[in-house]
Amino acid sequence: MSQHSGFEQPGTAVPGPALLFCPADRPERFEKALARADGVILDLEDAVAADAKAAARGHLIDAQLDPDRVVVRVNPPGSEDFDADMATLSQTDFRTVMVAKASSPKRIRRLDPRFAVIALCETAAGVAAAEKLAALDNVVALMWGAEDLVASLGGTSSRKRGGGYRDVARFARARVLLAAGAAGKAAIDAVHLDIGDERGLRREARDAAASGFTATACIHPAQVPVVREAYRPDAATLAWARGVLAASQGERGVFRHDGVMVDEPVLRHARAVLQRAD
Repeated sequence: MSQHSGFEQPGTAVPGPALLFCPADRPERFEKALARADGVILDLEDAVAADAKAAARGHLIDAQLDPDRVVVRVNPPGSEDFDADMATLSQTDFRTVMVAKASSPKRIRRLDPRFAVIALCETAAGVAAAEKLAALDNVVALMWGAEDLVASLGGTSSRKRGGGYRDVARFARARVLLAAGAAGKAAIDAVHLDIGDERGLRREARDAAASGFTATACIHPAQVPVVREAYRPDAATLAWARGVLAASQGERGVFRHDGVMVDEPVLRHARAVLQRAD
């Protein structure tokens, strides 16, 4: 059973916390991917070879999946593939699209209003436009991507030898999260490409949850339970949140609880913990 919760927007939701990418040219994997994760991202862009894109679009038309838990990543605006992708989706019930290499607010604003948009900020231009993209009415979430970002800068790797992100990637991650949060939109954390690095994935997913990301994207089913566990508050954190909120009843302004000062930001943290647990 899915643990789907998600970030609610009028008429749509971003499922989470674990979103699993699935190539759109592999229809035999669609149902399995959706069963294993909170939501699936059917990918028409990088995961599909140029000569397989037409067939992949046909598989989307034939797919019998819950549209509320499906995101379709389409090719970058301005490309022939993008136009074909959107024309195909108009023949389906899927209404949430992830726009690859999003950077132009003008182009995103002009998209068919039937579609909710997740703007994927994965180039220097896209990160620089994050605030403007997040402000658009048809955008429900932002996601960032590390590898395309560094490639757009002429770099060779988003990570240092020890596995941590380089400063430019950390800056982009923070900027996209802040832009989404300032606009009241969801933020999705980038994929962890090293499938065998469970420890690194857990560390990044825990940081994502604590920082305010709504979900983390996965590239392999084995990453899903790690992400779910990372986003789920542990027993001690839940007990703290419930205790603080219970103690706040009847209090006005700042008060003391278990020797620690508590004010409204702390109470908001506690409410967020309970929301994530639910």
